[in-house]
Amino acid sequence: MHNARFGKSAVAAAVLSVLLFVAAVPPAHAGERERCQQRIEKAEARLDEAIRKHGERSPQANDRRRDLNAERERCWREQHGWWDGHAHQWHTDRDWDHDAH
Repeated sequence: MHNARFGKSAVAAAVLSVLLFVAAVPPAHAGERERCQQRIEKAEARLDEAIRKHGERSPQANDRRRDLNAERERCWREQHGWWDGHAHQWHTDRDWDHDAH
C-alpha cells in the first residue's frame, strides 16, 4: 500500500514538473518572437526612410532592402516565420522576396 501511494505521488510530481516546464517555455519563445518582430520593424522603417530620401532603386534603399531581408532570414531560421510590419502579421511561408523578381 505504501509503495502504491509513493508511486502515485511520484507520477503526480513528474506530471507537475512537465506542466511547469511546458508553461515556462512559451514566454521565452514569445520574447524571441517579439524581438524578431522589433528588428524587422526597425529594418522596414530604415528602408522606408531611405526610399523617401533617395528613391526606390537608390543604392541606399537597396542596402536597407538587403538589411531587411537579412533580418527576415534570421527570423525565418529562428522562428520559422517572418513579420510583415506593413500588413501587421506573421507569415509562415518564406515568401518575402516573391515580388522582387
